[in-house]
Amino acid sequence: MLKEIYLSLSLVLVFACGLLYQLTMRSQCFFACLPPFSFPQGLDGLLRSGRSIMFIETSERVEPPPMVSCAVESAAKIYPEQPIIFFMKGLRDSVQLTSNTSYPAFSLLSAINNVFFVPLDMERLFKDTPLFSWYTKVNGSTEKHWLHVSSDAARLAIIWKYGGIYMDTDIISLQPIPEENFLAAQGSRHSSNGVFGFLPHHPFLWACMENFVEHYDSAIWGNQGPQLMTRMLRVWCRLKDFHGLGDLKCLNISFLHPQRFYPIPYPQWKHYYQVWDKEPSFNESYALHLWNYMNKEGKTVVRGSKTLVENLYQKHCPKTYRVLIQGAEGTVSKKPGTGSR
Repeated sequence: MLKEIYLSLSLVLVFACGLLYQLTMRSQCFFACLPPFSFPQGLDGLLRSGRSIMFIETSERVEPPPMVSCAVESAAKIYPEQPIIFFMKGLRDSVQLTSNTSYPAFSLLSAINNVFFVPLDMERLFKDTPLFSWYTKVNGSTEKHWLHVSSDAARLAIIWKYGGIYMDTDIISLQPIPEENFLAAQGSRHSSNGVFGFLPHHPFLWACMENFVEHYDSAIWGNQGPQLMTRMLRVWCRLKDFHGLGDLKCLNISFLHPQRFYPIPYPQWKHYYQVWDKEPSFNESYALHLWNYMNKEGKTVVRGSKTLVENLYQKHCPKTYRVLIQGAEGTVSKKPGTGSR
């Protein structure tokens, strides 16, 4: 009898130790120890909410660099009740990320309740859109600017299918965007495609996808990106110059003033990496585009530099700053000029 009791207690003790170990491991590795791509509402439910903030990575990279981490964290902070969905081509259904320090940004972001990583299957994404015939014929390995061109296409299809807001991975969110259907002006009569938002199945985006295919030329920088958005907006609207800080309205599309996302225009992108005597408040801005594509010099965020970009990280993506900047002994190395524009 005593042997049976002792055996039962031993089994209970072993089970409890195993459970405690599993809980300890899960707290350390966050998303990596959870079943891959399991969402509380189902992926389809999240996407079809029409309220998601979307990011895209068209390279095979899985670990987000600090700027990308800051973009995603700042969006999650500004939109706590909305899904932040990061489509990554490098993710596969079979991917199992280990619980080590090889993926600190992935673990950091995965621990945020409203951030979800999703595999980017472009052939499936483009199905039932004007982009499908183009994608099944094009040879990406021979196309100039392929990573950016494929991203230009994917963002159109994702927002057309599901609705929501698309953002480049070098955009820091400051406050909620109050518009449903909008384009962002980066200059008078010139649209960006680095951030835009629409309700699902908006005809403007369908027309953009058709134009993408009809006028495809990957050798021309931006032809499928900001130039596409600009020429389609001119077809839909009679564009005018901005007066004051007011936005423009055309049919049911808002054309948002350059101050909303581009208070520092691309020729002055280095200003983000400088120390300001008096920093701008950016009160009129919803987010800031850091123009990472222009950063061919590989400028980084340096701990203690007191540059504008360091202060932005500290305020709007504090976890990224603490883990990836302070934890990296001052500087973070990355390949210059990579990632979204």
